[in-house]
Amino acid sequence: MNTAVKVGAFGAGIVLAFGAAFGVGHAVGPVGSDPAPAHGKHGGDTAGAPVGPNGTRAPGPAGAAPAVAEIPGGLQVSERGYTLVPPAEPLPAGTPTDFRFRVLGPDGQPWTRYDRAHDKDLHLIVARRDLSGFQHIHPVLGADGTWSVPLTFASAGTYRVFADFSPTGDPAGALTLGADVIVAGGYEPVALPAPTRTATVDGYTVSLTGDLSATESGLLTLNVSRDGRPVTDLQPYLGAYGHLVALRQGDLGYLHVHPQGAPGDGKTPAGPGIAFHAQAPSAGNYRLYLDFQHQGTVRTAEFTVAVGAPSTTPAPAAPPATAPEHGEHGH
Repeated sequence: MNTAVKVGAFGAGIVLAFGAAFGVGHAVGPVGSDPAPAHGKHGGDTAGAPVGPNGTRAPGPAGAAPAVAEIPGGLQVSERGYTLVPPAEPLPAGTPTDFRFRVLGPDGQPWTRYDRAHDKDLHLIVARRDLSGFQHIHPVLGADGTWSVPLTFASAGTYRVFADFSPTGDPAGALTLGADVIVAGGYEPVALPAPTRTATVDGYTVSLTGDLSATESGLLTLNVSRDGRPVTDLQPYLGAYGHLVALRQGDLGYLHVHPQGAPGDGKTPAGPGIAFHAQAPSAGNYRLYLDFQHQGTVRTAEFTVAVGAPSTTPAPAAPPATAPEHGEHGH
């Protein structure tokens, strides 16, 4: 093992969400910068305006000083009194495991009441910190408040897990908590693929039109074809024809976007195009993951997209501290 290193805790990186359409937006600068000011609709400043249930402000008077942007989802392991408790021990690579975690409520006890969103009570997003190994899965909640799901980590490394859910009875609505988990073994970082507008998966070709911008919300359309023919009979998956997750290289800034329209609404076609509105918080390289379903199987197409003027050289992986190989236990 010449290039591999033993996996250790890299430490939780700063996770910055990016703004999306449908009234959801976060103005966040490059990693290491001060937070960008929050703005209301049409660019109005929001300082001095009333604070809403999610910590956002309505547009304030003209000329008022801009307010600091609210903390984006996924940045914290604990937020609004809810805490994500992931496995504490290193997990095995290449072996199916019963991945178990809990969400604690404001009283410190396991939270068991959730509002269903997109056909599920909780969405779990998993990705290694070099943006490989992406999975979008849906755990099952036990009576004791423990979530569990069969999960296989293909290779060693530090992974980020995002729990996206809406606690019942919380007027602030949905939130996303994030935490790192360690998969033990020899870690070999994977370079981020070059930006492209075409991805292939299982004989399907997905092409991307539109540009992701850091200055304004833009329309991204992903067109699905198979054997050179447009796919016009996509099947609903979690209440939509497609789900788009984006992660920013370096800090794994997170966004889960749902498309325009809905199956059965009389105006949204079942392909080949799936349209999304999104805005990036800053220049950089982003990895996009599109989940779509056809002929009973869910597939994921992956793209790299450059926003602004990112570096043309993949960011080097920081050497981690030593962690135990699978089978050992360190304390």
